[in-house]
Amino acid sequence: MSETAVCRAAAIALSGLDGAPVFVEAALSQQLPGIGIVGLPDTALAEAKSRVRVATEKVGLKLADRFILINLAPAALPKHGSGFDLAIALAALAASGRVPAARMSSVVHLGELALDGELRRPPGLLSAVLAARRLGFERVMVPESAAVESSLVPGIETIAVRDLADAVAWHSGEDRAWRIVAPETSARRNEPARARDLQDDDRAHPAPDGAPDTVDIIGQDEAVDALVVAAAGRHHLSLTGPPGAGKTLLAACLPTILPDLSPEESLVASSIASLGSDTLRHLVVRPPFEQPHHTASAIAIIGGGDGRGVRPGAVTRACHGVLFLDEAAEYPRHVLDALRQPLESGTVDIHRARFRATLPAKTQLLLASNPCPCGNAGSLDAAAECTCTPIARMRYRSRISGPLSDRIDLKIEVRRVSSVQERPAGAEGRTSAELRARVTRARERAAVRLRETPWTVNSDLPGQWLRGPAAKLPRSETVVLDRALALGAVTLRGYDRTLRVAWTLADLSEVDRPGRREIAQALILREGNLA
Repeated sequence: MSETAVCRAAAIALSGLDGAPVFVEAALSQQLPGIGIVGLPDTALAEAKSRVRVATEKVGLKLADRFILINLAPAALPKHGSGFDLAIALAALAASGRVPAARMSSVVHLGELALDGELRRPPGLLSAVLAARRLGFERVMVPESAAVESSLVPGIETIAVRDLADAVAWHSGEDRAWRIVAPETSARRNEPARARDLQDDDRAHPAPDGAPDTVDIIGQDEAVDALVVAAAGRHHLSLTGPPGAGKTLLAACLPTILPDLSPEESLVASSIASLGSDTLRHLVVRPPFEQPHHTASAIAIIGGGDGRGVRPGAVTRACHGVLFLDEAAEYPRHVLDALRQPLESGTVDIHRARFRATLPAKTQLLLASNPCPCGNAGSLDAAAECTCTPIARMRYRSRISGPLSDRIDLKIEVRRVSSVQERPAGAEGRTSAELRARVTRARERAAVRLRETPWTVNSDLPGQWLRGPAAKLPRSETVVLDRALALGAVTLRGYDRTLRVAWTLADLSEVDRPGRREIAQALILREGNLA
């Protein structure tokens, strides 16, 4: 190879879940031996020059005794992390004449180098492989330890290598320990038929020992009904009641009645999970459940980032699942209000001086709170009398702001159970599996109705569609809701959200369109007068 040749190896730069192509360019220059890296690398990436030089020597592939300049193109795009090590090492070896460069620019290389040449999985590998497929690449080279994770993405071939020597052998056409994972294998893992099989087979996602089940809930039948409505339409839900009423148990049961994720949702949830340090062995098929502590900061809930990259918050980790905020009134008000924009748009925009990232945040919010600081306001138990002053109760409730409360579709007040009664002989409670089947049927009805639209669940429906010709209900059916709007009892946003709940109630009742009964029930659920 000519000493003036520029060798290129492809890689992926992640910004959140989005990936951009990066071509690692290497060329020799007439300077003292060394390696230089340019193109906006962060600290971990700038340190790759030391890892590459030692690793290449350990596998018996010494670099040229010349200065090797590494350029990460495009130069204006910030690059983070150690996942570029493999591409940098191969480009440097190609520039040194140790390996052919013919196929390097057509294969995405992902991997961190150990000093002995072994390859390690970089964070966000699944997201990077998805980005490579979306950008038109047909092959990706990954560490052998991450081959299973990479093979979860259909439509792209995975080259699994144990170390740098195996990567060089593949590019040189030598027979080594590397192996190919064909795209047909990974495609079968994501086909819709398999997803349906998982929904129908409880053995595919067995409940862990001690997991809650709705059959364990006693004396809160109305609240369980509200859980079903929330699950069927993916509506936001608020539970208010004294300590010991069962709010936390109700919240923990919500994920158990949600259907399995669709193939598209599964890939998004899996991509978010891949941003951590653990290797994925299978796609995420159950809706995630996040429960941050009430001392969590706004960045911990919403997400943030710095020169080391983007860090997703709890609202992103709960994407296509449930974000549960227990003791919601104990959260700082600015933390709760930071959720307003993600709840409306389904995304989180993170802006920093050197980068901007958009993360998915299509989550279902579940709030649980006490009615007052002591928790006994409105209690029917004379022994549990509220000791809070009226102004203390007002301040406590105002921690959940009006704009955030207006985005909550269902507001349920729960009471303490006053007695425990045995179920009649032969009678059984409603299990999570039974309720999940009912929720699944309701979502299927909604999906059929919305098949010509970009939406799949009722909570996604915009007001223009709800009040437009496709779904407009006659005034004789919406008279109760229209009067509530005229009296100021609901805002226009609340009007649309009430209609969404009414459509969900119609799906659960297996009727084609909501009538006056469903609209009135949706308005009651929104006003929190169910208990």
